[in-house]
Amino acid sequence: MPAMAHRRITGRIRYTSKKPERLDQERGREDFAFTHHADGAVTIRAHCEIEEPAPTVMRDILYSLDARRSPMDCHVRLSLDDAYLGSGWVRFDHDAGVAECESHGPSIGRVSQRMPIPDGMVGFGTHPIVGDGFLTRCMDVAAGPHRRHVTVLLPSPDHRGATPPLLARVDIHLEYVGEAERTVAAGIFACRHFRFVDEAAMGGTQHPPYDMWVTADDDSIFVCGGVGGYMQTWYELVELRR
Repeated sequence: MPAMAHRRITGRIRYTSKKPERLDQERGREDFAFTHHADGAVTIRAHCEIEEPAPTVMRDILYSLDARRSPMDCHVRLSLDDAYLGSGWVRFDHDAGVAECESHGPSIGRVSQRMPIPDGMVGFGTHPIVGDGFLTRCMDVAAGPHRRHVTVLLPSPDHRGATPPLLARVDIHLEYVGEAERTVAAGIFACRHFRFVDEAAMGGTQHPPYDMWVTADDDSIFVCGGVGGYMQTWYELVELRR
């Protein structure tokens, strides 16, 4: 039988705290996989566990993009304190310019959404850390350090994504800061440094600046990064196979 033509990348990210009372203590983890298909499409799978702060959050994501890196579809399933919070399926019809969502959860019942895809949308913000890193592909690094306004749709505007999946628009700024080498548990990587800056109060509360270092190649794998302000979090790549 002929070998399958896809390429697969897998890994794990450790979540830790930078709060003085929990400094460098593990507060969660994320297992991820990229499937790079022969036709240029990409499928991202992620299982995320957030233990601190309470309540705990568990998230499973299955997200696909086409060869142009435009969102195709995404399935989201969430648990809060280990109890079912909600699940949803999102589909993007770029020819019609429409995003659709079918969602269910104990607090919302069954909900169907249909909304225009925003002009200039650069991607779908799925909430796993590895998805944040891949979203930085929208930046033209050849232009050098700069900031741009980006529009994304999300399954939740909550900063932890801890609400039943419903489509929400978010406008935020993304900066390309420059290049730097980073050493983490998974190895030494040539990286690009990016920063998300929330000037529009995503979800009604301003998200603190979010710095991240992403592999300086077409795979755009999250290597390390953190959020300051009230969140005080850090994320680090601890395993990678590619």
